[in-house]
Amino acid sequence: MIGRPSVHFVFDFGGVLFRWQPLQLLRRELPHRASDEVAAKHWVEQIFQSYGGDWADFDRGTVTVPDLVRRIAARTGLDEIEVRSVVDAVPAELQPIPESVALLRRLHVAGRRLYYLSNMPEPYAGHLEREHDFVACFESGLFSARVGLIKPEPQIFALAAARFAEAPAQLVFLDDVLGNVEAARRAGWQALHFADAASCERQLRDHGWL
Repeated sequence: MIGRPSVHFVFDFGGVLFRWQPLQLLRRELPHRASDEVAAKHWVEQIFQSYGGDWADFDRGTVTVPDLVRRIAARTGLDEIEVRSVVDAVPAELQPIPESVALLRRLHVAGRRLYYLSNMPEPYAGHLEREHDFVACFESGLFSARVGLIKPEPQIFALAAARFAEAPAQLVFLDDVLGNVEAARRAGWQALHFADAASCERQLRDHGWL
């Protein structure tokens, strides 16, 4: 049995609960462009811009899919059909990580309060909510596109704590991006840099949070 609820857990989605492997995505969708790992890395950077630029606007909810496709095509020289194939393929790439989902379910059964905070464009957010029943384990959560803010902006952490009606120091954020972990800590949250479910659970126990 997982222990007493002295803190509450906030999960990121991509890379924590859901697989996110953009290199493999590009190798599948644009094999003629991403013909090897070097080429795939190039196009990952060109399309996703380290999740800044055009993609950050998509995460923030300020551009639609057609606008995003046009912007990326104009900036990179890719054909709009190529870009659209990548954008449309993202939901299928976001497959649940079984070990992470198992950890989430154990926490839920144990009565822990669970939340999520994810940079996620609206089309993908809606897809994940519809397709995966374990999203119901969460009491509440924020998707970036629905609030017009993105991690690691401090405002999204303040808004999340307010929406969850929790003191920041009682929130433990699990994210695979170190910059987001550091931003959460600056906001007064507890936070762990997520690598995999097993090591995460060990760290949670080492901190006395389980």
